Amino acid sequence: MRKITIGIVILSIIMIGMVIPAGFSGEANSVVITYGETTHANTNYKANVDSFFKSQTNMDLKNVAEKIITANDVNKISSTITGKYYNSNQIFSSALVDLNDNDNLEVSVDKSKITTITGDMYLSALKSAGITKGHVYVTSPVTATGESALAGIMNSYEVATDVEIPETVKEAANKEIYTEAEVVENSNATAEEISNLVDEVKETVKEENITDHQTIVNIIYNYTVINNINITNNDIENLADSIEQIQNVQGDINNYQAEVSDVLNATDVNNITGFLDGLFK
Repeated sequence: MRKITIGIVILSIIMIGMVIPAGFSGEANSVVITYGETTHANTNYKANVDSFFKSQTNMDLKNVAEKIITANDVNKISSTITGKYYNSNQIFSSALVDLNDNDNLEVSVDKSKITTITGDMYLSALKSAGITKGHVYVTSPVTATGESALAGIMNSYEVATDVEIPETVKEAANKEIYTEAEVVENSNATAEEISNLVDEVKETVKEENITDHQTIVNIIYNYTVINNINITNNDIENLADSIEQIQNVQGDINNYQAEVSDVLNATDVNNITGFLDGLFK
């Protein structure tokens, strides 16, 4: 009888290892920091960034997984969207993703350093990519627009969940961020106004499954009139292009969301406890 019991316990341990997905075996992989390469290469810059993360999370960062986001990583994205080119001494934005707190998606931005992209903009772009859980913190050792941080945030999610985000989805989400930043820079509209506009129009387009470019343009134009937002026709066209691109990759977004949800849901302590109770009974 004892041999049978020991055998069941050993089998249970093996099965538990199979149930808990890679990347969630310990806190180190459920919390990931991505540093801009300029920040990581400078001891003082890195210390400043770490200080912000510690103050926000009250977390010991010694065992946290780290990734470095290079200029090359950012240029792969920006070159196809804005044509901007970054040098290795220009990548400052850094992000921490905490999936231990994964009931809802929340973004905290260091407003004293990130000058253009707001928490709502990151939130909207991440939701566009199918990401709905986790707490994201974004900062920089010096003032920065924050555009390049989204690449690091999505990279953190890939490391933490061991699920790759489709390139089509990454490009669409990044285009959303870059387009919003450009419109804010070129107009008198606030970041909040543009973020709300994009959220409202995306929701309408998704609910009604609209793929026609001119229809999206008309929806944006009507929104600007009703809400007294003054942006150019070129801005409207660019926003329409961005929202249209997101709508066109909904299939990829849904597939990614389903895959990553399976991983996140499997980390629910109640699910694992229920599984163990049933197993030992």
